Amino acid sequence: MKQKILDCTLRDGGLVNRFYFTDEFVKKLYQTNLEAGIDYMEFGYKASEEQFDRDAFGKWKFCREEDIREIVGENPTSMKISVMADVGRTDYKKDILNRKDSVIDMVRIATYGNTIEEALEMTEDCSEKGYETTVNIMAVSNHTEKELEKILEKLKDSPVNTVYLVDSYGSFYPEQIRRLADLYLGIMKGTEKEIGIHAHNNQQLAFANTIEAMRRGVSFLDVTVNGMGRGAGNCSTEQLLGYLGDGFQEIPVLKFIEEQMLPLKRQGILWGYDIPYLLTGQEKQHPSSAIAFMQEQKTQYSQLLKNLQALSAS
Repeated sequence: MKQKILDCTLRDGGLVNRFYFTDEFVKKLYQTNLEAGIDYMEFGYKASEEQFDRDAFGKWKFCREEDIREIVGENPTSMKISVMADVGRTDYKKDILNRKDSVIDMVRIATYGNTIEEALEMTEDCSEKGYETTVNIMAVSNHTEKELEKILEKLKDSPVNTVYLVDSYGSFYPEQIRRLADLYLGIMKGTEKEIGIHAHNNQQLAFANTIEAMRRGVSFLDVTVNGMGRGAGNCSTEQLLGYLGDGFQEIPVLKFIEEQMLPLKRQGILWGYDIPYLLTGQEKQHPSSAIAFMQEQKTQYSQLLKNLQALSAS
């Protein structure tokens, strides 16, 4: 299937700065994505305002309809708008409107394996409301292949449009991505469902893993500008567009980096590959310990690895 590029800079990148992006930044990112030929732009999360303090986060943690429309109007373009809804953290029946009343095109449902039943309920609800849907199975590295097969079989019989292979901890190598992509594609064969890839860059393999998945037939490819995302970040937009070439424009993205991303870094907002993220990736662990390690400006990498190995063994 034709590759579709989904920009999730505001959503994954928002985990770095608590979603405090200016309207100018978001409007320029929207325009940049249009000029670059991006297919989908994700604006952030549909988080519950009863669970999360709106004063403690920027507006893209919640993605109110009026806030998105302030940026895109009626979005009279071919680029589609998406948001992410976490299982257990979204009042989806109340906060996700009917599609006819919204400028949003796609709802991406993020779930762990043990919450797949609720993810299926959310998928049913969003599909009935008229949205395209994805289910993003997180922390796949924690599952055996048999466990994963059972989850995928449930999704096969659901109305979901796209199932995402998510390397949450940046722990996979290209040969593992190849095998997993084949598994996802094989189980969904005979349906009209597509497969997506969301890679993290803990081992500097987000780009390699993304193009490996694409070569196997994965068609939804997640990117963020300058790789901005939680911890080590993601497959960078400029890198993937440069690889794909025809049909995409890299220069608008580079200009956006010059004008908008570099000032963020000068303000002290940090993301991207570093040794602590490498170590959590190698040990298949959530990057939270590496993030704390980095924030405390520690450099005892060998001790960090020993601690992570002890956790893995326990």
